Amino acid sequence: MKGIRVIAIPTTLAEKVRATGKAPGYGHPAHTEVATGYGPCRHCLRTFKVGEEKRTLFTYDPFHDLETMPLPGPIFIHADACIRYPEDGGYPEQMLLHSSVLAAYGKGRRLVAELQAENGGQMDAIQKLLEDPGVDYIHVRDRSAGCYDFRIERNMRTTLETTC
Repeated sequence: MKGIRVIAIPTTLAEKVRATGKAPGYGHPAHTEVATGYGPCRHCLRTFKVGEEKRTLFTYDPFHDLETMPLPGPIFIHADACIRYPEDGGYPEQMLLHSSVLAAYGKGRRLVAELQAENGGQMDAIQKLLEDPGVDYIHVRDRSAGCYDFRIERNMRTTLETTC
């Protein structure tokens, strides 16, 4: 889908967790183990190879640098370095296979709307949510565990190019 940016956690944050073994901003210890679930890694947005890859669990605030009131929760990254998912990569293909909750937010961390999307229905739900001008960004969460996966924003450059 053109017109969206997919925002994974920053590389500097993932590197800091791997180097210190602590959650940035909180100091809570990070925990590393062999993957028992699919994830995804919040940095490369690939699902984990269960029973094979190691993943690191730590506390993260998906509203950091967006809003003043935090809402921290648990997320996973690969224990070994991986390449950050490209912002212009579209919705991660592996994640289309998993049911999601798409929470659309406006300024002030105001929940504007929330949709559940089944396997492959995420793109239609995102398009519907972004039709509302009051939506600034969307948090994608796992429907089963409720954990934050990544953020979606409008790609303003693409939007400007199509309107000029």
